[in-house]
Amino acid sequence: MSRSFKLPDLGEGIHEGEVLSVLVLVGDQVKEGDPILEVETDKAAVEIPSPFTATITEILVKPGDVVKVGDALMLFSGDTEMKAGEKEVHAEVSVQTEAAGASESLRQREKEPVPVSPATRRLARELGVDLYKATASGPEGLVTAEDVKAFAEKASLAEAGVESAPIKPVKEPTGQAKTIGMDIPPLPNFEKWGTVERIPVRSIRRTTARQMSISWSQIPHVTSQVDVDITRLEAFRQQHKADIEKKGGRLTLTVFALKAAAAALKTYPNFNATFDMDAGELILKHFYHIGVAVDTEDGLIVPVVRDVDRKSITELSIELQDLVQRTRQRKIALDELKGGTFTITNIGHMGGGHFTPIINYPEVAIMGMGAARMKPVVMEKRKNVHEIVPRLILPLVITIDHRVLDGGDAHRFLRVVIDALEDPDVLMMTMT
Repeated sequence: MSRSFKLPDLGEGIHEGEVLSVLVLVGDQVKEGDPILEVETDKAAVEIPSPFTATITEILVKPGDVVKVGDALMLFSGDTEMKAGEKEVHAEVSVQTEAAGASESLRQREKEPVPVSPATRRLARELGVDLYKATASGPEGLVTAEDVKAFAEKASLAEAGVESAPIKPVKEPTGQAKTIGMDIPPLPNFEKWGTVERIPVRSIRRTTARQMSISWSQIPHVTSQVDVDITRLEAFRQQHKADIEKKGGRLTLTVFALKAAAAALKTYPNFNATFDMDAGELILKHFYHIGVAVDTEDGLIVPVVRDVDRKSITELSIELQDLVQRTRQRKIALDELKGGTFTITNIGHMGGGHFTPIINYPEVAIMGMGAARMKPVVMEKRKNVHEIVPRLILPLVITIDHRVLDGGDAHRFLRVVIDALEDPDVLMMTMT
């Protein structure tokens, strides 16, 4: 008897992925946990492990296919071994069935594992949820994390004697039918005017489009722009960059911006927050995980540098270099793209100047850096005597969520960053 393996729920709202490579062949014998597929989903490439110890009898997908959660990927021979977690769940259900005299339909369900991802199965154990009793809202009977949470909440309310309305898992809208509060008009038939080509929008670009649409529709954006004299900082960078390179790092302006931003976030904590509009609350985060936008061949990816406030310039130089390299090689892990509290984007290497970056929802601010250039600057030589001198000027911008922050907040935040970037001594004093 063959058993089908379907794309599991990978969590975090991920509903589909593109098959990058098939790592096995028909006839291969695999063990539980062996990688069998590589799938690109939510900005990262992830390996999908085999859920069985068995022989592969049929492969149902090929590189380039877009698969959804619940889609069948492979067939395995009938000598598959059930996971330990499944055995435990079956044993528990068997005991409950004998004690309560469950219906024939429940007994029938005992014979087959509940379609569920490993992460959701762990969640069910933590919450004490019987997967056989949870209502499945996923495709082809897949039990999702939202199903487990909904069941646990209903059970908790029942124990407390509180009646509740049916809890329905939140599903993302599909297609182009609607955006927030408005209908999207149908596209015209462009073929009327000439030849067209349709290119599927997948993986990173599709995720970016969705994320930016949410951000732009939900957040009122306001951008402030300043120029920063980084002449002294650049001299400091040139003095130390060779030593950093010997240690495997790269001393870029972004590294200094990370430390300056962390200092500003500590000074003005409302920038390190998320606005929960439904609850009417501002969620202040007492950790400083800063995302850094990385330009790749496939699109923009934002890995997160954790605990920036606790790390030295040297540590950040090494860590950021590693993150950037692995991001561009598509070897970054999903967890390394999550948990950010603030984002920095630097278009300086492309020669850009001032621009208006879009906030990385659900954060409330993003800081952007342009290309530093030598410019003539009027400086005071002595009292009432000025001269024009060449200085290295960095364009710096910050975009804020105007529901949470105002223009004055933006300029006060930037003042902390400017002071740190213009004077390396001040920057060093901000480090904890």
